[in-house]
Amino acid sequence: MLLAVDVGNSHTTVGVFSKSSLVCELRLSTRRGWTRDEFAVALRQTLALGSLDFDDLDDAIVACVVPPALDPLCDALTHYAKVNPLVVGPGIKTGMPIRYEPPQDVGADRIVTAVAAWDRHGGGNRDADAGKGVIVVDFGTATTFDVVAPGPEYLGGVIAPGIGISADALFARAARLPRVDMRRPASVVGRNTEAAIQSGLVYGYIGQVEGLVRRILDEVPWSGTVVATGGFAGTIATESDVIDIVDDALVLEGLLLLHTRNRPTKTAR
Repeated sequence: MLLAVDVGNSHTTVGVFSKSSLVCELRLSTRRGWTRDEFAVALRQTLALGSLDFDDLDDAIVACVVPPALDPLCDALTHYAKVNPLVVGPGIKTGMPIRYEPPQDVGADRIVTAVAAWDRHGGGNRDADAGKGVIVVDFGTATTFDVVAPGPEYLGGVIAPGIGISADALFARAARLPRVDMRRPASVVGRNTEAAIQSGLVYGYIGQVEGLVRRILDEVPWSGTVVATGGFAGTIATESDVIDIVDDALVLEGLLLLHTRNRPTKTAR
């Protein structure tokens, strides 16, 4: 079985594949101070929830945007699971040229989701229009927009503060504004402070997403499928006319694809 791990700034997603089938998916809070042994304990407990253990793993692939967490994670997999993980980074075969400058500055998670979006919803899918590109909007700690041209080619994108960061900054800097639940208010015009804050966060973010997607499409000579993923993807997509597809499986499916392209014999088991 293949262990796929995506270490994000806030959460770590763990998936286990049997060949191409996802048999287990779990999430952890990311800790920058993980030691090798602490991560091994957390991972073993996580796998146990899916009735799995280290002995079930044949290989692993890791995408990590938290540098202090990468070495302890890889050491834990090597020492306890007896696998040498494939790390998403420079030199890995992605199946698309990276036009970012320099290429190694692109976050591993952005490459993973771009590869998966192209394969599942762009020209990599034989049922899709090969002349269309893909724009991936990932609602994580930061909200990222990744642009994949037909070919495919990874062109680059946009990085903006995530909706959670924006909310935290608002509550921290405005003493009289209370924390509120992140949900869509009944109307854009809030009749009380809570609704007014919710409107600013939700509809303000929808406006940002719609504006950026339209500006991206104005700059490129092709049409594109807009794919949303991440924590607030569903909330934003239901209120926006620019998002075509919500796909929460992008990161794990992208890790599986990259593993297949780099270690095909191990993926096949």
